[in-house]
Order: sequence, then structure tokens, then C-alpha cells
Amino acid sequence: MRYEKGRKHTTRQHIIDVASGQFRENGVAAVGLAGIMGGAGLTNGAFYSHFESKEDLVRAVLLEALGRREQTLRAALESGAGLEAVVRDYLSARHRDGAGRGCPTAALVAEVARHPKKTRDAFTEKISEIIALLAAQISSSPAAERRRKAVAIYGMMVGTLQIARAVNDRRLSDEILEGGVTAALALAGERRCS
Repeated sequence: MRYEKGRKHTTRQHIIDVASGQFRENGVAAVGLAGIMGGAGLTNGAFYSHFESKEDLVRAVLLEALGRREQTLRAALESGAGLEAVVRDYLSARHRDGAGRGCPTAALVAEVARHPKKTRDAFTEKISEIIALLAAQISSSPAAERRRKAVAIYGMMVGTLQIARAVNDRRLSDEILEGGVTAALALAGERRCS
């Protein structure tokens, strides 16, 4: 049976999208290929015509999800949103409550640390791009200082989101998010507008 042109790419992208949501929601180790392929409406046998292994899929998910995160961040900054708006959006209740659609770094960073070098290299490259975007938004400092601040701010944002998701007290979770916003903006030297 012949398929229309581009179908293989479309199917591969669909598998990546399904896996991305499942990995972010449940973790890489907890998600099996059968669950991913079932969620994609495909048979297990179809997996290997698109990916060499689950690790190949993990790498593709990280590159895609972090690439999208970078594009979203870039678009927000280019529209004039500014660092405060970016921090507030990242450390929002909406982002906290939407792990399956949220930042792959916050959802998967602990697991990525245990993956092979090739996967960690892909992750490192994308994180470096995100840090560079944040650094460009920090004013009144030499470039090296802006980068140091951006590294600290990104780490603070990711850790804050992870802790806010982990606690089972909604009020404490909200307090953690707001504390992260305040600390990140103070580190950047930004005034808090609200």
C-alpha cells in the first residue's frame, strides 16, 4: 500500500508529540513503547520504522520540546514581554498544573542526568540556547555577569516549578511559585510590577 508524500514524517511527529506528553506527565522510565504507540493509535511494530530505540525517541522528544520552548521564549521576548513576564508565565499555576504540556526541563531533568552522553549533549545544547536568551534580557551588567545570572535564574525557575508541583498543599505551592518569581527578578535586578 502506498501512502501520500510526507506521511512518514507526519507519523513520526505524532509519535514524538504523544511521547512528549507522556514523558513529561509520567517520566521517561514509567512510559513504555506500547503505551506511546497505543496513545498514537499505532501498532508497536510501527515504532522501529521511525526510531532506532526508545533512547532515540527520548532524544527526539527533548530536541523538539526544548526547541519549542526556546521558540516560545524567543517570541515572547521579541514581542517586548520582558524578563518579568517570562518568569511570571513560567512560574504560574497554569504551568505548574500542566506538566504534560509544560517545560521539559522541569519535568525530565532528573531523568536526563541518567541518560547516555548523546542525549545529554542534545539537552545541553538546547538549555544553553535558552540561557543565552535569558541573559540577553538582563541589563546593566557585563556579558559574563549576565550569563551567570541567567544560569542561576533558569536553575531557580526550574527548581521552583519542580517543588511547587511536588507539594500537596495548594497554598504552599502558590507561595513557592511567588517566592521564585520574587527571587528570580531580584537576581536579575528587575523591579516587581505586581
